[in-house]
Amino acid sequence: MLRAIIFDMDGVICDSEPLHMQAFQEVLKTQSIAITDQEYYDKYLAHDDRGSFETAFKDHGLPPPDAERLKGLVIQKSKIFDVMMKDGLVIYPGAEVFARKASTMYAVGLATGARRLEAEYVLKKAKIRDVFSAVVSADDVSVGKPEPESFERALTLMNQVRLNGTPAIQPSEVVVIEDSPRCIRTVKRLGMKAVGMATSYKAEELREADLVIDTFVGFSLDKLEALFV
Repeated sequence: MLRAIIFDMDGVICDSEPLHMQAFQEVLKTQSIAITDQEYYDKYLAHDDRGSFETAFKDHGLPPPDAERLKGLVIQKSKIFDVMMKDGLVIYPGAEVFARKASTMYAVGLATGARRLEAEYVLKKAKIRDVFSAVVSADDVSVGKPEPESFERALTLMNQVRLNGTPAIQPSEVVVIEDSPRCIRTVKRLGMKAVGMATSYKAEELREADLVIDTFVGFSLDKLEALFV
């Protein structure tokens, strides 16, 4: 049975992937690396900032940046993104209503590749910070998405606040809402159900998900519950 829902943030709650892409491209240009929009969606979207920069250097035949240089690149990208976010962040229609309704019946968590400050800003802007019993950002894990640690930690945190006496929530009782094919594959390997949000990718590219949607508007919880019948 369904007992918990884990949301991704970028591309699920907010339309921020284009902003991440532009900020990432700007910083890479300072390193003499140029990537197209299609490259970003094909190779980097599922990663957190650290993973994106490490992958970009590797893909372009450059030595991996050391820890200090990597930290500087992430900070530089964050500063650019923060400016863009304040001017152009869009919360998806229906996200607030759906998340609030979900939280009245199930444990609700967030697993995002964004930084903690970005996550807190978005959730407050969407007016849903209070509905999440677990928020896991890139700052809270050693290896970010699309690796499994973020999803596993979100489940651990939700279990820590469950009602006394109730059994621990199992992966098979969790559904994750994601916009990335790679993260969907990770979720499935963990034994969780996956709903693909067709915002960053076409529906056919999310075919490994148990269900594909393109909006929360008019989307009902019974469609998630039906995945567990």
